[in-house]
Amino acid sequence: MLTVSFPDQTWLDDVGPIEGVNPIVWDPTQPPPGEDVEVFVAPYMASTAQIEPVGGKPSVRFVQLLSAGHDAALPVIPEGVALANAQGVHDAATSELAVALVLASQRGFDEFATAQAKGEWLPRHFRPGLADKRILLLGYGSVGSAIAARLAPFEVDMTAVASRARGGDDLVDRVHGIDELADLLPEQDIVVSVLPGTDATTGILGEEALSALADDALVVNVGRGPALDTQAALRHTGRLRFALDVTDPEPLPSDHPLWSEPGVIISPHTGGVTDAFRPRMVDLLRRQLRLLAVGEEPLNVVNPS
Repeated sequence: MLTVSFPDQTWLDDVGPIEGVNPIVWDPTQPPPGEDVEVFVAPYMASTAQIEPVGGKPSVRFVQLLSAGHDAALPVIPEGVALANAQGVHDAATSELAVALVLASQRGFDEFATAQAKGEWLPRHFRPGLADKRILLLGYGSVGSAIAARLAPFEVDMTAVASRARGGDDLVDRVHGIDELADLLPEQDIVVSVLPGTDATTGILGEEALSALADDALVVNVGRGPALDTQAALRHTGRLRFALDVTDPEPLPSDHPLWSEPGVIISPHTGGVTDAFRPRMVDLLRRQLRLLAVGEEPLNVVNPS
């Protein structure tokens, strides 16, 4: 029997019985259980501190995250322990929010919300909209392609950028390498970052990149906050617009100047937080645990070495 720990009873109940699996509950903020846990299912959006207890449980050989991002877990995963993320589970919800942030900024919903609170009917004027706009997707994995699929009906011109150049798909003609970013940025109306949190992506949207963008361009970040240099962004507010579901630091302190800058929309890291999450994650957990119980290759392992 494969002993699998869930972060709370609700996850154990929702996943239900699986042949070959002995389910238990292990809240990592509490002392570890006596059982020899082999598979540790982390809490949603687990912090590094919530992953570290795995290091004190030598029986653990597999850690399953409930999030797509895994930057908080990688530094504390013991050698020889496999780490899997929830790739695919959050694609729809995160791409919905990305499109919502783009539309909210392009059509002025931040101004409308402020005016509504004051009972003010704003004068009409032409706004950027989406049709015919040039959009660069920075980070073209499963979430990036899901965003592209939702943007395509808006009659936009899309450019995809990933770590390395490769062939395109039914949404983009080709995928550009990150080494081409500097040449591509001046041509864009909107940049949507879906980059993960790594040393290579930190500050990639910094002073040089933001300076390359045309006036009134929109920068959207639904990946990881550190991809956008916050201080550089502050220097460009007023000239550029920003719609951010993630920030650096995060949470953004209440007195941070980014809150009150013109043309900035901030949502509190809610990209994957819809009611689609739970059933999709339960489905992935069932598939994953069935594979592990019979010794087959697991899904979405992010540290294959």
